Amino acid sequence: MDITTLRSVATVACLVLFLAIVAWAYARRNKSRFDEAAHLPFEQD
Repeated sequence: MDITTLRSVATVACLVLFLAIVAWAYARRNKSRFDEAAHLPFEQD
């Protein structure tokens, strides 16, 4: 395995990880939790 193959594998792995994070962030089941977290700075104690 040469360095070019290793770089290609690392690039593909990072792309897959990025797509997984994007899919998690836009999942409908997380919407309510993210909306709640977005309003936290505006709440009064």
